[in-house]
Amino acid sequence: MNSGYEVVIGLEVHVQLRTRSKMFCACRNLTGAPPNSLTCPVCLGLPGALPALNAEAVHVALALGLAVGAEIRPRSAFYRKQYFYPDLPKGYQITQGPVALVEEGHLDIPGDPRVRGAEGPVRIRIERAHLEEDAGKSHHDLDGNASHVDLNRAGVPLLEVVGAPDLRSAAEASDYLKALHRLVVGLGICDGNLEEGSFRCDANVSVRPIGSSTFGTRVEVKNLNSFRFVRQALEHEFQRQTSLLEAGVSVQMETRGWDAAAGETRAQRTKEAAMDYRYFPEPDLPLLTVEPAEIEAVRATLPELPEQRIRRWREAHGLGLDEAQTLAQSPAFAAYFEAVASLSGSGRGAAAWMLGEVSRTLNERGLGIEVFPVTPETLAGLVRLVEARTLGFGAAKDLVFPALLNGERSAEAIVAARGLAQVSDRGAIEGLVVKVLKANPGPVEQIRAGKESLKGFLVGQVLKAGQGRLDAKLVNEVLAELLAKP
Repeated sequence: MNSGYEVVIGLEVHVQLRTRSKMFCACRNLTGAPPNSLTCPVCLGLPGALPALNAEAVHVALALGLAVGAEIRPRSAFYRKQYFYPDLPKGYQITQGPVALVEEGHLDIPGDPRVRGAEGPVRIRIERAHLEEDAGKSHHDLDGNASHVDLNRAGVPLLEVVGAPDLRSAAEASDYLKALHRLVVGLGICDGNLEEGSFRCDANVSVRPIGSSTFGTRVEVKNLNSFRFVRQALEHEFQRQTSLLEAGVSVQMETRGWDAAAGETRAQRTKEAAMDYRYFPEPDLPLLTVEPAEIEAVRATLPELPEQRIRRWREAHGLGLDEAQTLAQSPAFAAYFEAVASLSGSGRGAAAWMLGEVSRTLNERGLGIEVFPVTPETLAGLVRLVEARTLGFGAAKDLVFPALLNGERSAEAIVAARGLAQVSDRGAIEGLVVKVLKANPGPVEQIRAGKESLKGFLVGQVLKAGQGRLDAKLVNEVLAELLAKP
């Protein structure tokens, strides 16, 4: 952070909705289809084609609004926002106007103590969340002579979540974005795929002297599609704007893009004002009216929200915030953890395996937890053995877990068949420790003289003598007792 200045950040997040059809037509809302195969006269913007509002998109927007404690506006309208993109066939976008379906909500995040001066949750306001349609997608790297346009995405339902300028660091912006991502994935309204653009954001960034209540000149950084890029782009933009101000140069209001390879933002165009879009009411769509009964019907379907689940896990299992947030990354991952924790009787043990070997395996194989080859019941059996100290963690990780990945269904059976049960007999362990101490008089003398770091060497020698089957905790206890004796 640069002394004397603070950054002010507001995020506009585009959430692509998981509806069966597009926003204003019956074309399928699907990724991965052949280019331009999911189009019709409505999403192609052909003359005479009339839009019809997707009721499912309204319902999922209501779900998000209720989840963030927002006001649901009983009447809202759609407008035409005029601008030119090669992949926007109508030449305008249908979006909600001055009144949005969802307004005045909030998300709570931990807050950045480096800029807040204290630990504790910080409430970030959500000004509005409005329904609109997506544009198509331009591809500039398919051949060297032309750009290609795929209009399958044209008309896909979006919910644009407009956050207030309440964020005060890149870390807070990343935390807010992750919290919103957990929420929309947890509600099942978005697949959350950042790489494919179904969850992406634009950041509005300005800098002002610390203590000032006046906002600086706002710069928009477009289309950030990873949490890491959000942090990098915002940190860079803070440094860039601060350097300009310190040199006596005014910051220009403009739209910039993030160049990840160069690690910098680059000017794209001067920032448009609202008048440039020539908004006017969409003549082919009536007012959107939402009845109280419809709101209550959606409220009744809301699941346990990710932040509620995180708090419950932390209280029940003593998990750290980062651990619980990672476990809540998706409904399927959370459900798998819940099952392992319940069946094993150890939430901490289940969390350690889910965040360790399970996550590593999923990442290496490019899998989701939905197709993980080990059932929660089977993993719970392994967790129980380790927690009961019947099986050492090393043997569990290196021998039993790989066998379970290869289709064996019982950790208990593997341990019995291979003789992997951990030795917890204190007398047997003491005998091995005595032998190791006698065989290593030099390190023993050094440890007793104060060189504690050599204890790890002796523990390793004992475990090696026990062929990896000794209770490591008990080995440490016995070793400490014997070393303390003259």
